[in-house]
Amino acid sequence: MATEHKKKKIAVFATGWACEILGQFLMGMTAELEDKAADLFLFLCYPLLVDTKATRLGQLNIFNLPDLADFDGVVILANTINYDDVLGELLARCEILDIPVIVQGMKHDHFYTLNSDNYHATRNMCEHLLDEHGVRDIVFFAGAENSYDSQIRLKAITDVLEERGQSDMLRDVFYTEWENARADKYIRERYAKDRNIPDAIMCANDGLAMQTCITLSRCGYSVPDEIIVSGFDHIDESQVFYPAICSVDQQFENIGSICVSLWYDLLSGKERDKDILTPCKFIPGESCGCTDTYNHDDIRRKAGRDAFFSRTQSNYFSRKLNAIDNTILGSESFEDFCRQLSDMYHKDHDYEGDSFHVLLESTFGQSLYDPEVHLRTNGYSRHMDVLYSAEDGVYFEEKSFPSRELVPGYTGTGENHLYVFLPIHSGSDEYGYVVFRDHVDKVYNHVLQTYQDRLSMAIDKFRRALRLNLLNEQLMEVMKRDPLTNVNNRTAYEAREKDLQAEIDIDENTAFGIVMLDINNLKTVNDTLGHDAGDMYIIRCCHLICKTFRHSPVFRMGGDEFLVILIGDDFSRRDMLIGRMKKHMAAVKNLTPTDAAYVSVACGIAVYDPARDNSVDDVVKRADAEMYRNKNEMKAAR
Repeated sequence: MATEHKKKKIAVFATGWACEILGQFLMGMTAELEDKAADLFLFLCYPLLVDTKATRLGQLNIFNLPDLADFDGVVILANTINYDDVLGELLARCEILDIPVIVQGMKHDHFYTLNSDNYHATRNMCEHLLDEHGVRDIVFFAGAENSYDSQIRLKAITDVLEERGQSDMLRDVFYTEWENARADKYIRERYAKDRNIPDAIMCANDGLAMQTCITLSRCGYSVPDEIIVSGFDHIDESQVFYPAICSVDQQFENIGSICVSLWYDLLSGKERDKDILTPCKFIPGESCGCTDTYNHDDIRRKAGRDAFFSRTQSNYFSRKLNAIDNTILGSESFEDFCRQLSDMYHKDHDYEGDSFHVLLESTFGQSLYDPEVHLRTNGYSRHMDVLYSAEDGVYFEEKSFPSRELVPGYTGTGENHLYVFLPIHSGSDEYGYVVFRDHVDKVYNHVLQTYQDRLSMAIDKFRRALRLNLLNEQLMEVMKRDPLTNVNNRTAYEAREKDLQAEIDIDENTAFGIVMLDINNLKTVNDTLGHDAGDMYIIRCCHLICKTFRHSPVFRMGGDEFLVILIGDDFSRRDMLIGRMKKHMAAVKNLTPTDAAYVSVACGIAVYDPARDNSVDDVVKRADAEMYRNKNEMKAAR
């Protein structure tokens, strides 16, 4: 609906692995909000129980982004958040709020709760398997041990069997942690060789059920002829699957609608029951041997018809992800990264839409160049850097944005919208977040998770590569420095010589000169006072050379040898500079080499002449010859 009044805002917290039921829930919410002025702000992430702790923290940190005091309601899909500490912290933040807080998927004494009747639906399923199919031996693939939904479904099974005095029919309960791979491993380890399979494997969701059917088939078993498999959630994929999974439809679209009605009534001051239980529907399927209860062929035909569109969308999505990778990984600096990625989104944001935002932590750029700058691991900075931001096609021009406001350019007026927030991170290090608008379809199929994952991975690769390049440059600088005098060393000269050679190969009028220098009487100092004094003498002579040729690179070529490439003003003033250096040495020539103020350096200079020099080395050789001539003169003058 269109309105110019400030809309209400509802914060929704969920993880996205149960994408179909989350999508259904959001569709129910948005449909019910059509006659109510309110926007949904979904804080979404994709943590796995098998992830490292740091990775889970990086994902779940998106829940810390919003200030809940800025909202008119909070909805928590607790059955998707299998982390007691994170869920506990989120619920604690809600306890101080004076707005409706609705928790779906668990019971809580302090909040209004909205739950689907998993218990009776699971009872119906269990009774169906026992009575209609003669099942007498059951294995239950549970989800996580601390999952409320998983506990309820297990209780329904055990209650049915206890009431019938047949508790021993439950052969095993295996906690998969919602991981299909764990179900696969369980079956292969127990039944690949030992043919003592149960009559039925009841699974806590459809994904586990489909994996169970696949693994059983690979181990040589036929479903449902030799073993029955059941699931839960009745997702579209499980009905296209063969055999179509015997399952339970929790009717999450209806739950989403009820959730909004409950929120609106509470906001209006109406009394409502503290705990609401919504019905579920048990639906037999091919995986339990029932073939006439649901028209699976129609679903499969539709899926076949949609396959072309899905494939073209998938190809376009892959190209988009590749464009993101190439743009980010082709950047050579943070400034280049920001410019190129922003330009890419400006030129092509068809996939993201006219309302899309990428915001970076304000310290992200600094962290690339300074390892002492640490990124946040808990919460987000007060101000974010705006990498790219467009709302209704209007670009946000400011470079910085207050993170509390969440969405640059958001006005809170106009049509209702769904904003989806996803973290950009590596491990627990937060890089920032992205915001999609009105993309329920992309919530359905893990597309947002893939987008978030690839964007985070590309940025992390860029960050690591840039920091490694900077480290390599620093190491190269160290390698090119003489540790005693801190001037350039022979390695640095060889690199500079190649560049200079390339310059004269292109332009023979390149103007430069070479000064070769050799410290006099170093052996005398070393033999008389020791090498520490000799080192100090080298430093003293080097200081004179550097002070003389302030604007030209100085290189220590060996123990007592130095080289200067004369350029710019030093080149044009070379005779005067050489004279100044000799004048300084003349002032101390009567001192002995062991005196602390003594310096004596022989020098020779040669200027590049294209008529006689084919290479830089030709100039060096002439300067070296001049230096030895000068050295002999200085010896003769003593």
